[in-house]
Amino acid sequence: MSEAETPASVEPISSHTESQTPTQTPWWVSDGQSMASTFAPIAPLKRVVQVTWYMALAMSLIAGVAGALIGKAAFDSSNHLITSNSIISRSPNSVAGIAARVLPSVVEVDSSTSTGTDTGTGFFIQSNGYIITNNHVVEAAVLAKTPITVKLSNNTQYTATLVGRDTSYDLAVLKIDVTGAPALVLGNSDNVQVGDPVIAIGSPLGLQGTVTSGIISAKNRPVTTSSDNTAGESSFIDALQTDAAINPGNSGGPLVDSTGAVIGVNSAIASLGNSISGQPGSIGLGFSIPINQAKKTADQLIKTGTSHYPIVGMSLDSSFAGPGAKIATTTNSILSGGPAAKAGLQPGDIILAIDGHAISVADDLIVAIRSHSIGDTVTLKYQRGTVTKSVQIVLIASK
Repeated sequence: MSEAETPASVEPISSHTESQTPTQTPWWVSDGQSMASTFAPIAPLKRVVQVTWYMALAMSLIAGVAGALIGKAAFDSSNHLITSNSIISRSPNSVAGIAARVLPSVVEVDSSTSTGTDTGTGFFIQSNGYIITNNHVVEAAVLAKTPITVKLSNNTQYTATLVGRDTSYDLAVLKIDVTGAPALVLGNSDNVQVGDPVIAIGSPLGLQGTVTSGIISAKNRPVTTSSDNTAGESSFIDALQTDAAINPGNSGGPLVDSTGAVIGVNSAIASLGNSISGQPGSIGLGFSIPINQAKKTADQLIKTGTSHYPIVGMSLDSSFAGPGAKIATTTNSILSGGPAAKAGLQPGDIILAIDGHAISVADDLIVAIRSHSIGDTVTLKYQRGTVTKSVQIVLIASK
């Protein structure tokens, strides 16, 4: 294959419309080291004109809210009025306090095609109307050339313009015509620690402004997702894992820390594959793109409309079971004049580690490389026959 760092073949997993069930569930080896697994992106919720269990749920929720409002009106008209002194305040750093600050910055993203409406989430990253979301949220509408609508927390709707999208990191940037938008503070995902509390906000099952909380369960999970609409193209994410509940429709929403700063973009979930109506639900295994990576990609998209990821200039054999990632023995598996060629790597070499971190399978290496920046220097440990060597390589931009 011509694209460096792309395995010889990648099995796509449906992330769109009818089927949201991944064909492969996550698995980890017994020593606790994560293996690259393929997950369904948190597919944008496909809404069609039919009664489904989640529509029934939504209607029951509406009925419950209506009943509560009627009950409140009856209560307030009685002699038992609640005074302002009875309202319990919330600490600014509580989940409620953080949610109150973050919610106005989170939007619902809707894109309609001939097969229905996809619903996802996004959030403001600049006050002049730039919004970040997942590529798989808007991809169907982009390919069908149909409108993308953004709905703010106050229910005001705008038609969005696509600034750019990146399939390799599953990110997209939209823009709406506003000024003074409440852009969120972007944190530093490199500083995140396992066990840190986090909050996810989005529109799961079309329920805008849903808030869930949990912790960071793990870091540096190599996660691969694939889209129905991009032939064979996969996203490789060096993900933050969280147990905060995220579901279809949460795609592209923010994962924030205990200060309200964004540390990740919610993008994928693992599923047991036995969900009702084909829609996977949260089992406490959600994955977010670290915000440091998302910011780099978004900045490139805003400046030029396109983006690039780092490569070393070689194709990998995805059928190699490991341990390690094997350079494919096919023709042109080493990019002529690329970093791998300059370093003397050859077809059939097995990459055992990058910067001291062991590589189990090909996807591990791809994710690790793409977690770096163009121009970074990495150290690859490789095996050729019975000889093991190390080499330093400067990453270049994909084309």
